[in-house]
Amino acid sequence: MKKIKINMGQPYPLGATVEDNGINFSMVNASDQECGIVFYRRGVEQKDRILFDQKHRIGNICCAFVEGISACDCEYNFFIGEDVFVDPYAKRIVGNEKWRSGEYVRPLLRGGFDHCIFDWQGTDRLHIPYFESIMYCLNVRSFTRHASSKVKKKGTFEGLMEKISYLKDLGINSIEMMPAYEYEECEWDQTTAETKAQISYQVDHIDEELSLDSKPQKAKRLNCWGYKEAFYFAPKASYSASGNPCEEFRRMVRMLHKNGIEIIMQFYFPDHMKQGYILEIIKYWVLMYQIDGVHLKGSRLPMTLIATEPLLANTKILCENFYLHEIYPGTMSPAYKTLGFYRDEFMYDMRRFLKSDQDTLKCFRYHIRNIHPKCGVINYMTNYYGFTLHDLVSYERKHNELNGENNTDGTNCNYSWNCGAEGPSRKKSVKELRHKQMKNALSFLFTAQGTPLLFAGDEFGNSQNGNNNCYCQDNETGWVDWRGIERNHDILEYTKMLIQFRQSHSILHLDESLTMLDRYGYGYPDLSYHGEEAWKVQWDNDNRYIGIMYCGKSASLEDGDYIYIAYNMHWNSHRFALPSIANHVWMSKISTEQNVVVYDEEKNMQYIEIAPRSVSIMIGRVLTEEERKQKQKTSAPTKDVSPQSKKKLACSTREKKSKNQKR
Repeated sequence: MKKIKINMGQPYPLGATVEDNGINFSMVNASDQECGIVFYRRGVEQKDRILFDQKHRIGNICCAFVEGISACDCEYNFFIGEDVFVDPYAKRIVGNEKWRSGEYVRPLLRGGFDHCIFDWQGTDRLHIPYFESIMYCLNVRSFTRHASSKVKKKGTFEGLMEKISYLKDLGINSIEMMPAYEYEECEWDQTTAETKAQISYQVDHIDEELSLDSKPQKAKRLNCWGYKEAFYFAPKASYSASGNPCEEFRRMVRMLHKNGIEIIMQFYFPDHMKQGYILEIIKYWVLMYQIDGVHLKGSRLPMTLIATEPLLANTKILCENFYLHEIYPGTMSPAYKTLGFYRDEFMYDMRRFLKSDQDTLKCFRYHIRNIHPKCGVINYMTNYYGFTLHDLVSYERKHNELNGENNTDGTNCNYSWNCGAEGPSRKKSVKELRHKQMKNALSFLFTAQGTPLLFAGDEFGNSQNGNNNCYCQDNETGWVDWRGIERNHDILEYTKMLIQFRQSHSILHLDESLTMLDRYGYGYPDLSYHGEEAWKVQWDNDNRYIGIMYCGKSASLEDGDYIYIAYNMHWNSHRFALPSIANHVWMSKISTEQNVVVYDEEKNMQYIEIAPRSVSIMIGRVLTEEERKQKQKTSAPTKDVSPQSKKKLACSTREKKSKNQKR
């Protein structure tokens, strides 16, 4: 290593910061032990150490500015006393570039440097409002790892970029990405692995054990999802095809933004994480990688601190709960909704309605119109935890045996129904019912107010063979199988139709609550409920069907301003009388089963027979002049020439003559 010069450094930012003539190092040491920096030449051998002395210490922060070293030629770790550990603020991690599986020697991880000078080419974060977002949850590796994905760089950020045109064609404008920061995917058997501290920080004095001549250790299992303590400032190196994860992640974000797609990153934080540390991580990714939002997971999160951070005033922040009275005290409301409720109530209640459980209609009614005045509301039928959409209608119990935990892992609360056969079935009736149920579930998702979130592969019926906890399945069970596009092409096309229909009708995705009043001056409420009789609905516990009419301005002049959606989750068909709209006629637009609108001339009313377990979406089309005349002609009163009428007419005439004579 070249001759180096050590100067007084800056305490913030913590970690290593590359500057023109050197690198500033800053670390926390709450003990009275000696501490400093260990330098490595390209990750091969330990080369030099720098000891922080008291003049380099401010409070519990030790810092130094080191001249004469190049970020391109070296890596580093910190040490306190005898323990050498990876900098928790490292912007890049060296040593875990290859995705690990099976038997291998644990690498010695080291901190690297993000010295990428990146051209964003004028792109910026998109700030798509919640009510206009169509979200898509995916895992970077499993999304394109399968051979059927037909991408060149499978399981990487590059591979995801190759699928952007597909996502755009589907109608997605926001990606929720499962952990894509650096974490160790191998779960070690604690009887042979190092201590917890050594697992986290790769203690230096065990280097001899970790040499290439050591006997390989077998990992207990893989953790493909990354919900564990990690190196949060660094993009995951094994997700990089180019070998430069920092630059590749930025290129991915830039390309997504150019195509009108946001990126929201998931972060999981264990309970012991410091609140200030969590906030620094989020701010770093927003500033340095231009991500559009974060979905925070953990039980001890500083949500009020994060939600009130001025830097994040236009960044989406998703979480299970917020203390809204602290964030927006009194009558205060946000100018821009950044917070988003991410809860499972929609998923479980809608699944119960889907499989025809008793007493679910009122919950369905609540979720279909649920909007919060201060937060977004994220709706999903499935997620990475639990069954995929295909498995939701194909299995009644989980099948996680391959996870190696005696099928005790994963949730037992699935609210699923297998449609008559557990697992794969060749019966035509079972297969047809499953396809219809998947379409019904998608209909619930995309016709509900709030922000819909689709789990990767659900749009073409991807299956995980009944495994509802694929965290350790780095194989065809856990990967998205793109052959489903051919097998279940009808489901994919149905999903596209739903998304397009939703986007073209603003009444289905409002930023404010529906009022059930005539807000647009059309003579009809913006939302109304109906049953087998128009304007009447039965809310009893046994009822499993409902009609909902929307009246509001439409972005599609062809479709008009009236929408009627009939949901029948009963195992019997039901005949719905459609509300009469002046100068309009109801016509079927989207259906999970062919349900035909018919006209009853005697009652001058339209009806639709809704098949069992099906959804029909209708639009009110303006009558043409010819149709209007025909309708008037049909509905005009006709003369009654029956014998009884003739007799009544004669009697009436005689009475009138008699009265005139008396006058």
